[in-house]
Amino acid sequence: MILTLAQVDAKPDETLKDAAAKKDGAVKSEKGGDAKPQAAADAKPQANAETQATTEEPAGDAWYYHGAMKYMIDGGVFMWPILILGVLAAGVMIERTRSLRMLRTDTAALRKQVQDLLHEGSAEEALEKVSREQGPVPAILGAGLRKYVVLKRLNYDPARIEEQVVKAMEDYGVHIVGALERHLPILATISSVAPMIGFLGTVQGMVIAFDDIVASVGTKNIVELAAAGIRVALLTTVLGLVVGIPAFTAYNYFTGVINRFVLDVEESASELIETVTLQTTLDSKSAEQPVAT
Repeated sequence: MILTLAQVDAKPDETLKDAAAKKDGAVKSEKGGDAKPQAAADAKPQANAETQATTEEPAGDAWYYHGAMKYMIDGGVFMWPILILGVLAAGVMIERTRSLRMLRTDTAALRKQVQDLLHEGSAEEALEKVSREQGPVPAILGAGLRKYVVLKRLNYDPARIEEQVVKAMEDYGVHIVGALERHLPILATISSVAPMIGFLGTVQGMVIAFDDIVASVGTKNIVELAAAGIRVALLTTVLGLVVGIPAFTAYNYFTGVINRFVLDVEESASELIETVTLQTTLDSKSAEQPVAT
């Protein structure tokens, strides 16, 4: 009985001790539980910032930073003037190609018909025929025949008709050559300026690349940095040559085509002058012959 009472008396003490231990554990767990959410709360903004930084699209991965536009942006400011020159050169090539294709190249038959009509004394009919044709050869023949017909109608001195016809064709020939060579100086300029702008952009890029190398000594791989800088700097030279070489080729091609037209014009003018000289000589001799009574 005594033991039982002692055991009974001891139980409340153990119960109190267990309760105190549980209370302390609860307090500790409560403190630990507060610390963990606090740490998680502190870590959440940092994690959000890191997530936002990774989800943000870098400038190098923008929608326009791809393909040819990527090289244009990497090449720097000198890429854009070269691009404008390239567009201008393409426009001139298209315009000259269409204009020269419309011109008639085979004029031998027309020149023969004009000579035959002049020998027959039908200068007005020859003038009407060349007026219906297009091209530099009909134009120069029309200028000479128009002067010849007008002076003949005015009973101009036959000895000076040839001189006036030659002068008329020479004056008009300057305009014909100018029309054929229209816009060609633009191609010649672009073929020279575009590569020069490309070289200028390359020199500027090299200066910037070496400045970056000097600033990054000891922190970055100098070889990789130099290679990347030189690669970007050479983009302007590449684009300058891409624009300049076709422009130079087109300029030489159009010059050759125009020279053939100019040669035809000169030959046609020479033939017309010879025919006019012959006709004026015959007219002057017929005028000098005495009238039979």
